[in-house]
Amino acid sequence: MDRSQYEAISVFDIFKIGVGPSSSHTLGPWKAARSFLDFLQEKNYLDDLISIQVLLYGSLAKTGRGHGTDVAVQLGLMGQDPVTCDVSAIPSIILNIQEEKRLLLGGSRLIDFDPANDIVFLYQESLPFHPNALTFLASLSNGEQIASTYYSIGGGFVVQEGFDNNSKSAIQLSFPIEKADDLLHWCRKTGLSIHEIVAENELAWRNEDITKQGLLQIWNIMKDCIFRGCHTDGILPGGLQVKRRAAALNRKLLKGQQYDGADQWINAIRSQGNDFNYILDWVSCFALAVNEENASFGRVVTAPTNGAAGVIPAVLLYYSTFYKATEESIIQFLMTAAEIGSIFKKGSTISAAMGGCQAEIGVSSSMAAAGLTECMGGTQRQALMAAEIAMEHHLGLTCDPIGGLVQVPCIERNTMGAIKAITASQLALQSAPDFAKVSLDAVIKTMWDTAQDMNSKYKETADGGLAVNIPINLPEC
Repeated sequence: MDRSQYEAISVFDIFKIGVGPSSSHTLGPWKAARSFLDFLQEKNYLDDLISIQVLLYGSLAKTGRGHGTDVAVQLGLMGQDPVTCDVSAIPSIILNIQEEKRLLLGGSRLIDFDPANDIVFLYQESLPFHPNALTFLASLSNGEQIASTYYSIGGGFVVQEGFDNNSKSAIQLSFPIEKADDLLHWCRKTGLSIHEIVAENELAWRNEDITKQGLLQIWNIMKDCIFRGCHTDGILPGGLQVKRRAAALNRKLLKGQQYDGADQWINAIRSQGNDFNYILDWVSCFALAVNEENASFGRVVTAPTNGAAGVIPAVLLYYSTFYKATEESIIQFLMTAAEIGSIFKKGSTISAAMGGCQAEIGVSSSMAAAGLTECMGGTQRQALMAAEIAMEHHLGLTCDPIGGLVQVPCIERNTMGAIKAITASQLALQSAPDFAKVSLDAVIKTMWDTAQDMNSKYKETADGGLAVNIPINLPEC
């Protein structure tokens, strides 16, 4: 087996801590802006810099305002970190830039910058490599002009034009995996479970304790995000006047009882019942909570995208609450889910701008189904079967955000993805692996074929579907 042909993707490439509402339209451009800032700093250009302009192409232009792309690039140029920044301060920071028409580049160099003129939305222009493209233009005092183009390719992954975007990672894994069949091969050869294969591969980046600590941090951020969303009322930003629902549903299910922290709250949920409707309502509530936070520029975990950030936390909290998960089983779930996500990224896409919503909700549902199945005692083949079932029933799902906002139908779609993941897991656990007629690799190829055939207006452009059939009157930006 030629290991050089395999791309190495870590669990922390799939699960990233960031800020909503979109991994490809917010987190990716944010990272691109920070990358351009790093370049300017490395070349000692800051003192000589006169101006910066940002050009947004394709999908980034068409839904950039709704997804906060303009906000993200400003924060990135300031040197703000999406992992640690104070999300509550974002509105005041952006308002100050608008009013002062100046930006503190890298936190140290104050430059003239008017977002209304210096962030250009090129609605009718696209670059061939990927629909999510942006270019940074910098002018220096000596007359030199600098241009750098980046592509946000989904899930917060960013590539820069002029670099070999097809090159494989130099990381050498114990068990290189490109397809689901490769994963199953290693499981059969070693007798290891999926999460054990992943754990061995993660040693190529860091020791076991650091990986476990990082995954528990990911879980705690997911859990805190759900808790915040279940305790925050109000109207989501953007002009659609979408009312938050998770908090009201939380109060109804707990009969108005209030709890100080997430752990106490989860214990209360667990103690008050486990009938089907009760559990179903909570899974929906968990997913709603995450994506309402995401729509409000809250801190979320990209899993594998922000638009689909509610599926995995909802399914994992369902498992944790009603099956009393341990820290080890939480880690097991996340490792297994991440491997499925990386296989989808390699074999198809996790970008809605490339593949529609099947690439976001479909992939996250598939990831959650596999993670849950392993944690519930399923075999490696049953976990892959669950992943296949979940995606099979998301094939062709379009991305048609109303008003270009990650709200309608995006928030509710996370509840559907979570429920489908649980159903797929149950079906796989009750089935002999030989029953499966469709392999995970076959459904991944089908998803990619479907993505290529899908009309571009159904790929995160807000040019088709619900986005054009629901009348809205958004405020002028």
